[in-house]
Amino acid sequence: MTRTDYFNDPNAPKANSIGVAVSAFTVNERSELLMIRRTDNDLYALPGGNLELGETLSEALVREVWEETGITVEVTELIGAYSNPRHVIAYDDGEVRQEFSICFRARPTGGELRTSSESKEVHWVPRERIGELNIHPSIRLRIQHGFERRETAFFQ
Repeated sequence: MTRTDYFNDPNAPKANSIGVAVSAFTVNERSELLMIRRTDNDLYALPGGNLELGETLSEALVREVWEETGITVEVTELIGAYSNPRHVIAYDDGEVRQEFSICFRARPTGGELRTSSESKEVHWVPRERIGELNIHPSIRLRIQHGFERRETAFFQ
């Protein structure tokens, strides 16, 4: 399924749903950030996805990172909750979802990089190279907050 992200766009379609999503800010021992290139919109992003019934937020994060990257992680702290109503995601099935994502810091514990049906590329990206990638502004904000190591979680 393809998706189109609209951000501060007055011509964006009106949201007709909301769902809980999680994303992982994961840095390795070389201070490189785990990132994927999504198959549905061709943008680079933090790994993550939707919470499924019966899961905790941490379980969803661990599952999504493993599914998209092949890396196992341990959730260590909350970075922020992102729910900007001016960021909507339109899917080709007619769903238009308002952003609602909870971003966590995670520590890699094992695994090998690999792609999936949701990730056409998976990389450990050096911090100085992140600016070169095509990343949605909402993901850039999460990355910024992750590197800032804020004293309190961000919420919007």
